[in-house]
Amino acid sequence: MSISEKQAEVSVDTASSKGYPTPPHNADDTLLAELGYKAEFKREFSMIETIAFAFSIMGVVASVASTFSFPLVSGGHVGMVWGWLIPCFFVMAVASSMAELVSSMPTSAGLYYFSAKLAPPKYSALASWITGWANITGQVTLVCSIDFTCAQMIATAIAVSSDGATILSSGATYGILLAILFTHGLVCSAATNVLARLNLFYVIVNVGTTIAAIIALLVCSGDNKVSTKDAFTMFENNTGWSNNGWAFLLAFTAPMWTLTGYDSAAHISEEVAGAQRTAPIAILVGVFGTQVLGWLLFIACSFATASVTDLLTGALPLPMGQLFLDVLGKRGMLAIWSFIIVVQFVTGAAQGVDASRVVFAFARDNALPGSHWWKRINRRTQTPVNAVWLVMAGAAVCGLLGFSAAALSSLAGASVIGLYVSYATPIFLRITSGRDKLVPGTFSLGRWYMPIGIIAVAWVSFIVVLLLFPPTQTATPVGMNYAVVIIMGVFFFASISWVVSAHKWFHGPIKNIDDPRSSLEGKEL
Repeated sequence: MSISEKQAEVSVDTASSKGYPTPPHNADDTLLAELGYKAEFKREFSMIETIAFAFSIMGVVASVASTFSFPLVSGGHVGMVWGWLIPCFFVMAVASSMAELVSSMPTSAGLYYFSAKLAPPKYSALASWITGWANITGQVTLVCSIDFTCAQMIATAIAVSSDGATILSSGATYGILLAILFTHGLVCSAATNVLARLNLFYVIVNVGTTIAAIIALLVCSGDNKVSTKDAFTMFENNTGWSNNGWAFLLAFTAPMWTLTGYDSAAHISEEVAGAQRTAPIAILVGVFGTQVLGWLLFIACSFATASVTDLLTGALPLPMGQLFLDVLGKRGMLAIWSFIIVVQFVTGAAQGVDASRVVFAFARDNALPGSHWWKRINRRTQTPVNAVWLVMAGAAVCGLLGFSAAALSSLAGASVIGLYVSYATPIFLRITSGRDKLVPGTFSLGRWYMPIGIIAVAWVSFIVVLLLFPPTQTATPVGMNYAVVIIMGVFFFASISWVVSAHKWFHGPIKNIDDPRSSLEGKEL
């Protein structure tokens, strides 16, 4: 070590011991300081681990199993194959626009930070407030939706293993949900390096199970497979809507629910090495990989589905479980189903990490009640443990909706709406008031940002309206879509809070670090 390096080291150590801010130790932390935040996490997510995290959070095989009923009802074979493929193109436009924003501003604050920086100064805080609450709503309800479906998967396995003798009640299923949430709370509280390594295991199980499911359905269905023509073109409307076109559009619910959570790469960007490059790549690779594997899995399901009606009227709570039982038999179904449960479990764990980072970031900017508590970093793990348990508690409360099938289905729609509204808001601001405000990062759309952004915003506007409609033309209290109730409840809370008090004290992202160099120079002077 040279004399100058030793002097610099002594200078920094002295500054730290006196409580002065220390200079960021690498380019990532320097950029974060420029964005206004001090580094509080260890950067222990590598490129491959970040991609694994973004991919695992979408849990393709488990998500398809969870939402298989939507395309079955809304189009049958056509709903499975084309109801998945069509939305993929538009979702990629959303993901590309988000990747550009993340590359420019890699911070855990993510979407609401982007909105604050791209909105007109007069409306910066309001845009940040709306985006942040929409994102938190989607994040917490998605944790609940994923984990409740995991509980249903376990209930399905119990029903099959007992030959239908044991059918768990809603109360028992809710008890399983609480156990899953508690376990996820422990996992998500772990240190960053542990979480990073776990995601390598997650992605192996996820991809391996998906490929195994595709092969098993195609091979074991044997002569019972439908023809290629039927697999790709047979349309069945079981929705209750008289218009077949509209009925088919409702099949889009499955891919939209699956293709959520990829903003996770932004929310863990303060834990990622080379975040400007790594985070956008993780978003694009994660989304594209999930789209391809999901489509191949749905094609396999379409070939293996001899009767859509039989799957919809089966005794099991999830039609995908019935399909595996019909094709693979009891032992084969339980074997593949056990791996799908594992995939769903790790998907929930990854989503719990994502949601906790959003809560931490929003609390760091003093936007939540009790922010001083939720923004604390555990000294031993250097992770926001308090935020983790707040997310789990919120998901447990949302899980009470599981006692109503309609309310639980509506929860899935509410999570998609909340997340995609938070995705579209900064993209809309990017193509309007923020056209000249974005400083391009490593990944940039160049002149294509405008048409891609317009497509992304238009698609989200359409899909939000679609997801608010009831599943049948004649709505009843039992079959009603209550997503609008959940979304409007949060909207009214956030709006009233803003009008009454938040506009006085919430000013958007708060800078919690001074310029390191000027601070040190000032102290030295």
